[in-house]
Amino acid sequence: MTKTREMLLWVLGVLLLLFSSLDVWYFVRAAVTVVRAWFQKPVWDVLGEQSVSGRILLHDIDLGHMNNARYLRECDFARFSLYSRNGVFKACRALRATMVVGATTIRLRRALCLGEAFELRTRIMVWDEKAFYLEQRFVSCRDGLVAAVMLCKQNVMRSSPDKILQFLCKRKVECPDYPEDLQHWISFISASSQALRAQSGLEDKTGAQEDKDK
Repeated sequence: MTKTREMLLWVLGVLLLLFSSLDVWYFVRAAVTVVRAWFQKPVWDVLGEQSVSGRILLHDIDLGHMNNARYLRECDFARFSLYSRNGVFKACRALRATMVVGATTIRLRRALCLGEAFELRTRIMVWDEKAFYLEQRFVSCRDGLVAAVMLCKQNVMRSSPDKILQFLCKRKVECPDYPEDLQHWISFISASSQALRAQSGLEDKTGAQEDKDK
């Protein structure tokens, strides 16, 4: 009995340490999302839209509606599911590439309230030499309204979107035309990056190095 009690206390201590130092539920849900996607029908169209269902629960809300940070969290899991089903994760493993979020912008149009069901629709819109650009929409099941829409820049490290798509499709895939609103958003990201580099003095150092090389 004493050994059992000691073992139980040891397990509780480890769990307490984990939950106090890590966002355990995030990693658990991410793993469940990827495993579940393995058993779902593959998305053969890499640019096709995928929809996942959700419902606003008590841990999602503040003041009766979905917390702003929860939108971004749900988008993470939806992207994990999309990349698992359309093969992008598989291609990244084969090419030894990784992906990180480079920028996100979300527009909240109407609050999603406690108990409300929604669909989160995710698709790859376009890409360039360094990143995929995705759109993610929260669509209310109550009235079909797009309650929120997010744009995401998914940077590809140690490879490129073109190489990933060629690996999956066994041919070069032509990039669709850039929507006007996405062009404006990309211009904003570029202008912001240049301004921050200038504030950090990086442009001056780069220019000085270029003059030195000449």
